[in-house]
Amino acid sequence: MARQALRPGDRIPSQRDLAQTLRVNPNTVQRAFREMEALGLVETVRGEGTFVRNDPRLLAALRTEMAQAAVRDFVREVRALGMDEEEVVALVRAAFRGEEMTAWPSDPV
Repeated sequence: MARQALRPGDRIPSQRDLAQTLRVNPNTVQRAFREMEALGLVETVRGEGTFVRNDPRLLAALRTEMAQAAVRDFVREVRALGMDEEEVVALVRAAFRGEEMTAWPSDPV
């Protein structure tokens, strides 16, 4: 949902089908469905299935929360590599352009 692979109104595979496809315990999938329903991401219609709710603000908040978590993890890792903010920004800009960094701004020439 956060990656927009599932759109509002889309039907989600059944818990049993999803467990088989992902090769995980059905109880794990059931817990995930309960959590998504508790968060308001999906709604289950008895006899019809589970559907992605149409709540753009909630989906935007979910995407932001997931992106922030990914950025926090990334920053922790690059700090552990001894990189400073300037180097990290250059790295991210290069990645967005599809380029590889061959030298860092702080590298001696």
